[in-house]
Amino acid sequence: MHQALLVPEVLLEIFAYVNTIPSTQTTSNQKLLAALARTCKIFHEPAMDLLWTEIHGGIRWDEPWAEPWAKGVEPLSAHEAREFLRHSSRIRTLDIQSDHPHLLSVIPAEACVFPRLKSLSLSTIYLNLFLPHMLHRCHLLSVDEGLQSFVTRCIALEDLCIYTPEWRQVDSTANEMSLLSDRIHWCTRLVTISCPMLDWATWKHLSSLPTLLKLRINQGCNNPPSLSKQDIVNISFLNITSLSFQDLYDAADIITVMQHSQFPSLKEFEFEAKYISSEDAEQLFHALSRCKACRTLEEITICSLAEGYLVPLYRERLTPIPHFFCFTQLRTLELTFYNSCIYLDNDMLLQAMSTWPHIRALEINDSGGYRSSSEVTLRELSTALGLCPQLRRLRVPINLATIDIDPDAEPIQHTSLQSLALDLSEFQTADAETIARIISAWFPCVDQVYNIYGLSWLAVNRYLRSLRTATAP
Repeated sequence: MHQALLVPEVLLEIFAYVNTIPSTQTTSNQKLLAALARTCKIFHEPAMDLLWTEIHGGIRWDEPWAEPWAKGVEPLSAHEAREFLRHSSRIRTLDIQSDHPHLLSVIPAEACVFPRLKSLSLSTIYLNLFLPHMLHRCHLLSVDEGLQSFVTRCIALEDLCIYTPEWRQVDSTANEMSLLSDRIHWCTRLVTISCPMLDWATWKHLSSLPTLLKLRINQGCNNPPSLSKQDIVNISFLNITSLSFQDLYDAADIITVMQHSQFPSLKEFEFEAKYISSEDAEQLFHALSRCKACRTLEEITICSLAEGYLVPLYRERLTPIPHFFCFTQLRTLELTFYNSCIYLDNDMLLQAMSTWPHIRALEINDSGGYRSSSEVTLRELSTALGLCPQLRRLRVPINLATIDIDPDAEPIQHTSLQSLALDLSEFQTADAETIARIISAWFPCVDQVYNIYGLSWLAVNRYLRSLRTATAP
């Protein structure tokens, strides 16, 4: 930024020098310089607009002991500060992700220093500098009292992201979350919002916004404020198309929200928790199936990442697939439960594939590598895939104790499938060469079978590579 502030000064010096030269005394070099000056003058304003449109004055860092990015960087001098203010009206995007933006410490605390700013990423410490009516996008790293004047002035705010890294939420309190909820009530034109968990009054406020399309909740703290169950009523988010819950330690409040909400326009649903019990998981599956998105929901991603100290020694069995039969427009289903086994059999898979004719990706990741609960066989897997001509990515648990496809029979090829991962217990035995022949014939676009746990797949993939090499043109 220091160097950028010198650019307009260089151009001004050229203008001043050329204007002092009498036209009768210009040489060949001076004429060229004059032409350059005229050209620079023509392009000066567009060049300055381009130069100042986006200012990225900071770097993200994720560790509490990390040094500020500005260590050793001097604040703007008085002259540079004046130049910065002179060009501040040109800035559209400002990204300073630091609690201590030393570079701007000399800027006076005046409102509307950046009147045309549309995108901002900053700690709330310096919010008094950024109160433009035209601001559309804002990413804040903390919450404090300054947020009130900010949201009341930025009436055009459409995209609001408030995220504090987990290590910085140690001191987060229910009061701070209440403060956040209170301020969000002033935002009436939001299109997307990403923030920590909210109280029920704010959920109702957001449900009344016809502009809101995307909602993301980040609850990355060890002791998040609990959702008050008082005065909970059923609400409907008529226009939300994307709903995401991430970094959750406790799923209870989110399940309560899902049980009392409808999302008739929902297309994308994402849920990521540190750990979710089988009881909570089944409640979540049921709540999702009842949210009135049967004709719209296209993508479902649910993850239980299984923090080691929370996971029970006995892996529980889940049956999520039947809950999702109602979503006839489903394109992507990704389920990850490292602390549980997801039950799947031939009839269930066949019904799922016949219900989801548009499915393109189906991935089931669980602890089945250690305790398989799958009853899906190769023949029925192939039959089910025939019902999904657009399926490109598949990962399912499978039972290969018996191979029920004749490798010499005429294959029914599935040319859309490009990525295949089959999970089976380490205690199962299988004929690697026979499986490789079946995969090569029936799934011609699959180069290998992915499985990070199953060592037996190494032999299958060796045979598969040999077959592909032998049949290559």
